[in-house]
Amino acid sequence: MIILTGGAGFIGSCFLSKLNYEGEKEIIVVDHLGYTSKWNNLTGKSFLDYFEKDEFLDKLDKFRPHKKMKAIFHIGACSSTMETDASYLIENNYEYSKKLAMWAFDNNVPFYYASSAATYGDGRFGYSDEDENTLRLLPLNMYGYSKHLFDLWLLKNKLLDKVVGFKYFNVFGPNEYHKGEMRSLVVKAYHQIKKDRKIKLFKSYRPEYKDGEQQRDFIYIKDVVNLMYHFYAESNVRGIFNVGTGRARTWNDLANAVFSALEIPTQIEYIDMPEIMREKYQYFTQADLSKMREKDISISFASLENSVADYVKNYLEKNSAFLA
Repeated sequence: MIILTGGAGFIGSCFLSKLNYEGEKEIIVVDHLGYTSKWNNLTGKSFLDYFEKDEFLDKLDKFRPHKKMKAIFHIGACSSTMETDASYLIENNYEYSKKLAMWAFDNNVPFYYASSAATYGDGRFGYSDEDENTLRLLPLNMYGYSKHLFDLWLLKNKLLDKVVGFKYFNVFGPNEYHKGEMRSLVVKAYHQIKKDRKIKLFKSYRPEYKDGEQQRDFIYIKDVVNLMYHFYAESNVRGIFNVGTGRARTWNDLANAVFSALEIPTQIEYIDMPEIMREKYQYFTQADLSKMREKDISISFASLENSVADYVKNYLEKNSAFLA
């Protein structure tokens, strides 16, 4: 049996598909569906039961002891970088994670969880996932800080040998449709191009970056879930690891890939960035994969252009969900 929190969300539901594809059907899904369309991400997938996250911690003891419990994947969290309710983020992303992790440790269950590249802040300390670097990171927003606090809690309490943490960089792909403003530029650009035959990108406010030349480490969801499954099925490695391609690309590159997939000439309009975002904006992110390579973790990633083409042609154009 596997417990999967955030199982109706973007990464969680795609990982649920991956687990099903690999023959895993005894899965407990935990999430908060609310008034969103996330429930669509569960259709066509196999799992034993579903629980709302606010009720689940009180029900954990029904699974104790459970010799067949293979793992907990704690992917559920509030992932909005625009969320300003610090108390909510602490309770949802930090306290909840601690409680679930302690249950896993007490019952000797492998614990995998979602961290975030938002913990790296403006990148002044680089993007190494080595433990000594984690200690000095300065996130730019409260979401990143809530994730960083849990990383630090594990590190300072010498618990990293019991977990695998995934520091996700800019993930895009099917099943993100419910995320509103937190959807990737790919899906936003797709709709803009279909409507206006052009897209809008933020201007740069740093002289070393031209408009649209700000860079991110974009990674396709299919590569993400394959890597997650590798850690689960084939690796005894523990610790916190970056989940990115190790190659930064520009927003212009991403936009061009969407236009190319749609076979429409590129037309980009650069617009002002809201002032509230300017001081907290990451101009560059790129996963350092040295630690993963040192642990002999097998990694290969599709190109940005091929990934965007697959997403646009096989999902957005067909209005399809991620089904293995």
